[in-house]
Amino acid sequence: MSVNPVAKLGAALLLSLCLILTIDWVSAAVALGLELVLFLVLRPRISGFWRRTLAVWIAAPLTAVTIALYGQPSGTVYAEFLFARISEGSVTLAIATFLRVLAIGLPAVVLFVTIDPTELADGLAQRVHLPVRFVLGALAGMRLVGLFLDDWKYLELARRARGVADRGRVRRLGGQAFALLVLSIRRGSALATAMEARGFGSAAARSWARDSPWRAREWAALATGLAVGLAAIAAAIAAGTWNFIVG
Repeated sequence: MSVNPVAKLGAALLLSLCLILTIDWVSAAVALGLELVLFLVLRPRISGFWRRTLAVWIAAPLTAVTIALYGQPSGTVYAEFLFARISEGSVTLAIATFLRVLAIGLPAVVLFVTIDPTELADGLAQRVHLPVRFVLGALAGMRLVGLFLDDWKYLELARRARGVADRGRVRRLGGQAFALLVLSIRRGSALATAMEARGFGSAAARSWARDSPWRAREWAALATGLAVGLAAIAAAIAAGTWNFIVG
């Protein structure tokens, strides 16, 4: 069952806004637990889950260790060395940050990897009513990223075929980067000309090849993201660990 990409994006934003209002481990743990339940129930089809979420699994402990060592100390001090000071307060904050990075990062990755860029552009233009020129320009840029990688590979193979790829690595990288810049400018200019010729960005009303539907399932996705965030906040308030980030 497909869901409009705008609804996925909105659900992730609602959840993130609720979780960044407070820094405590209870709200993050509750949100992470509810997300795990939803993941097991919905079972989204994501190939290479651990590979795609590797950055989140690396960032969470690194952030926690940094806060534990250099966070604002409070309570009992367990260890101290130069500028690092591990205290009861910094450890608690580190645990809360670790869980919060996972609670925000994992669902964001799960939602975003299932989004088709073209469908997202259609939804942003038709449902959010963002400027067409901006939306289609961003979509074109996303599509060109893959071409940049292919161009870099082909440039490297071409230089290797000429026998100039084994010497002067720094100079070789500079030459390839400049060649890639030239190719990018040429391709971008051709794409802009083609878009202008087809009337993109004109004041006239335009039609869409694909409709971006908004049904009950999209409202359900938004409600689910908001419900998980509010449940986490309610649990933190009930446990007395609510720590408003501004305060």
